[in-house]
Amino acid sequence: MQKMYQLSTCSTCKRIIGELGEQPDLEVVNIKTDPITGEQLDEMARLAGSYEKLFSRNARKYRSQGLNKKELTEDDYRRLILEEYTFLKRPVTIIGDQIFIGNRAKAIDATKLALGIK
Repeated sequence: MQKMYQLSTCSTCKRIIGELGEQPDLEVVNIKTDPITGEQLDEMARLAGSYEKLFSRNARKYRSQGLNKKELTEDDYRRLILEEYTFLKRPVTIIGDQIFIGNRAKAIDATKLALGIK
């Protein structure tokens, strides 16, 4: 499986998709119009090692909801990501049994390597 979960209105996601170029085997999913399911999120967390690694503390609602002042559990992270798509750190790319999370250069370079892009 090759799948990227992203937000089509996110300029960073657009830039990363552009860097990857045409990848016919990579399914690109817009999480706003095609929300992730609990099963999909569970698989991401299994590959990542936790729901927390998938959680974006940069989301606007993180502070506005006062979540930065709370101690969140794995169940909280899971629930919040499923309730609000912006809490998913983007993009999340799954290639086989590998997962690449976020937009840092290290994650993007690893994604390119896994896709065979030089």
